[in-house]
Amino acid sequence: MDSIKKSNSMAAKGIKANTIPSAFKQAFQLQNKPFPYLKALRAAFVSAFPVVIGILFNHLDYGLLASLGGFTYLYVFNQPYAQRARRIFVIMLGLTLSVILGTLMAPYPLGAAVVMTFVGAVPVFIFGALRITGPSAIFFVLTYAMATGMPVDLSLAPLRGGLVFLGGALAWVVSMLGWFINPHKPELDAVKKVYSELAKLLDAVGTEKMNTARHRTVEALKEAENTLLAGYSSLTETDNFKRLLLLNELANDIFLQILEASFERKSKIPEELVDSMIIIANSIENKTAGDKSFPGPEEFNGELKDLCKSIDRAYALLDGSPDLYRKNIVISKPKLKTVLMGSYDKNSIVFLTALRTGIVIFFAAVVAISFDFPRSYWIPLSCAAVMAGSTFVGTFHRSIQRALGTVVGVLIASLILAHVHNGYTVALVIFALTFLTETFIVRSYGVAAMFFTPSALVMAEYSTQQFDFSYFASVRIVDIIVGSIIGLAGTVLIGRRLASNLLNHYIAKTLRSQGQYLVRLFSGNNGQISIDESKERRKMQTNTLNLLSVYSTALGELHINKEKLDSVWPVIYSIVQMGYFLDASLKYNERPVLADEDLSQLLYIFETMAMEFDSKQPLTIKNIPALEGFSKISNEIATLQNSVHLWSQIN
Repeated sequence: MDSIKKSNSMAAKGIKANTIPSAFKQAFQLQNKPFPYLKALRAAFVSAFPVVIGILFNHLDYGLLASLGGFTYLYVFNQPYAQRARRIFVIMLGLTLSVILGTLMAPYPLGAAVVMTFVGAVPVFIFGALRITGPSAIFFVLTYAMATGMPVDLSLAPLRGGLVFLGGALAWVVSMLGWFINPHKPELDAVKKVYSELAKLLDAVGTEKMNTARHRTVEALKEAENTLLAGYSSLTETDNFKRLLLLNELANDIFLQILEASFERKSKIPEELVDSMIIIANSIENKTAGDKSFPGPEEFNGELKDLCKSIDRAYALLDGSPDLYRKNIVISKPKLKTVLMGSYDKNSIVFLTALRTGIVIFFAAVVAISFDFPRSYWIPLSCAAVMAGSTFVGTFHRSIQRALGTVVGVLIASLILAHVHNGYTVALVIFALTFLTETFIVRSYGVAAMFFTPSALVMAEYSTQQFDFSYFASVRIVDIIVGSIIGLAGTVLIGRRLASNLLNHYIAKTLRSQGQYLVRLFSGNNGQISIDESKERRKMQTNTLNLLSVYSTALGELHINKEKLDSVWPVIYSIVQMGYFLDASLKYNERPVLADEDLSQLLYIFETMAMEFDSKQPLTIKNIPALEGFSKISNEIATLQNSVHLWSQIN
């Protein structure tokens, strides 16, 4: 979150200053990320191999159609295999359906534009609501649009859809190959990251780095929990998976114990404890921690004794027998319907973004139809690609990247189509272009567009045998630039200050849900609260995720009030921390039952903070009832009150 905040703010400054060279530089700046060579090779294989099969059966057109299913692999990230199997299968079906719908709607231009609206908007909503990283709607729109541009023949819909399904099935198989080698690698990596962050947090105690380290640890803990929940199924309930669940549960305890120690001491934590945490992190994948590097709990006193006991338990989980982790573990997975409905709201940034995407894509499709552009589907397709930017700044950069990348890409595609007429060479070209696309996409969309554009154009155009260099280049460049301009204009005109206007609303909404959740946790019969059935918990989590999405989007808007957004960040930071502490307290079966007066006071505190953002009612600092055994919640409420009070004074 901090990195998003920093990068979006810097990018916004560049645009706000009207420095065109700076904006271009930012658009094509390479990010410092490792090249995913292995993923790129696999993506290239699933794109090119169907073409080779098509050539062997003397049907290059069938092979090119099946290669569209290879786009399925572009949605493969570091998901747990249990989740990946379901998600990639659904994406494969989505691409298949897109081609079928495109074939059926081809004779009806206006109807095709209406359907394209939903093909673009629905994936944007689902990807946003489920927080799925990746290319979102772009490849659904691509396959649908390309199908509308194919020769009109409704009877070919099942054949075309079936070929894309086969290409997607190949991508699904390739995406699951790692399961045979290490079925829990994504989960292992997530838990390992948690203990690495805990080591950094331990090292930061008593220093100025404490707040940053604490935030990074909370993010790692939440990411690990989500990864483990996503990877859980009846088939993955093995001893090894349970060990990871218990290690992650123990990591939450260690985190709270580190915070407790940091409140009580100002000096640094002994190096032996930091080293032990590093050893645990590096040993998780090996399932053994080897020799300890610190004496043991009996050698420490005070606030460090419980921490040492927890570290000892982590060693035992790594080195002990399976009996240590063969016990019933409560798994809480939110229902899909609950998550989707949480974003289906007139004030949800996810819903509004999906609605905006659909409207602008429809407008682009109507423009393409009305002005009789040749093979006009490239206009709404380019519009969808540009609008894939998560913020206005992202969309602005995407328009630059798309435009310049397209010019280079179309020239490359034109040369290929003019000079390459051998099927096997076409397969080799698709392999090379896909490999280069996946290699550079993590570092720069602009560079990747130089390879993605010719790859898509080759797949779409080769079967037409259109080798007129000047005609092809001019038509495609005009189509894609027009689509890019429409996408950028739509983002500017619809919702350029959308997130900023919603920010206060979501802060107030999240604060109220946290107050309700807190009261439920410490009221009568609180030990009977079910993790799965807690409506207050689900509401708080949904509101918090929506708040973070709104804030991230606001940072990338045009003409942002940077000082105002910076001033509200401490409030949002504290809200995130508060949510973590409330969830952590739910795992304790025994919590104190507060008197009605104390519960009313807590609810009043959160309501007055919410009203500060709702109606600008002045906030006064209020006394916080004692929460015996849960002082971290009381401390965070105090911090939250101070952050809101400071914000109200600044604004």
